[in-house]
Amino acid sequence: MPYVSLPGVDLYYEDTGGPGTPVVFLHAATGTCDGWIHQLPAFTAAGYRCIAYDRRTWGRSQPTSPEHQPGFAGDDLHALVESLSLEPVHLVATAAGGITALDYALTHPEKVRSLVAANTIGGVQDESYLEVQNRLRPPEIQDLPVELRELGPSYRGTNPEGTRRWLEIEQASRPGGAVPTQPIRQPITYARLQNMTVPTLVLSGEADLLSPPALMRMLAAGIPTARFVSLPEAGHAGFWERPQVWNGLVLEFIGQH
Repeated sequence: MPYVSLPGVDLYYEDTGGPGTPVVFLHAATGTCDGWIHQLPAFTAAGYRCIAYDRRTWGRSQPTSPEHQPGFAGDDLHALVESLSLEPVHLVATAAGGITALDYALTHPEKVRSLVAANTIGGVQDESYLEVQNRLRPPEIQDLPVELRELGPSYRGTNPEGTRRWLEIEQASRPGGAVPTQPIRQPITYARLQNMTVPTLVLSGEADLLSPPALMRMLAAGIPTARFVSLPEAGHAGFWERPQVWNGLVLEFIGQH
C-alpha cells in the first residue's frame, strides 16, 4: 500500500496514475478515501489522474511519533502534492475536507486549477456567519445518530444496502478512536475569502442538515470566484447519495478549468 512519510505520520493514499490532469479528493470527517468509490472510476474514465488519501489519523494513515501532532491539515496536503510531483491539481473536497481545501487554495493558489467545496461549512469564523450556522445546526441535530445526521431521508429510505456500506466506511474511519482536529494555519474569514483566485464550485445538498443550502449560499457569496449549485434530495453526503448527478456537475465544472 502506498504511503507518504511526513513528520509524525505515514499518510496513506491511492493513485490511479496515468498522464491525466490530477484530481485530489479530500474526504469528510465520517470517512476515508474508501468513500470515493463512486467517483474514482468515473473521473478516471474521463481522463483524470485521481489521488485520494486518508487524512492524518483517519483510516490507514498512521501517526509515527508523538511529536508533530496533530500537524496542520494544509501542510499534509501540500506534502502529498509535492511528494507526487503533481502539476496544479483540481481539489474535490466534501464536508470537513472542504475546510482544508479552501485553506489550501487560498495559501497555494499556484498549485490549484479549481476547487470543489461540497457540503461544507467552510470553517468561516466571522461572527455573522457563525450565528447563522449555530441556528441552522443546533445541538439536537449534532446529537442525531450519524446516518440520520448525514444521509438524506430519500437515500436512507430507498437504498438500505448503500446506507449499510456508508456506515461500514464511517465506523472504520477512526480505528484509534476519537480523532484530534487538525488546525489550519490561518483562520478562514470573509476578508481572506475575498482574496480567492481559484475557480470554485460550492455544491450543496437540499436535504443537508449540517451544511444547508442557506449557509452554503453565504459561503459562496463570500468567494468572488464561486459558483453555487444545490443538488435536490441529497443530504450531507451528496457524492455518495447521488453520485451520477454529483459526478456530472463536478466533471463539467473542472473540465472548464
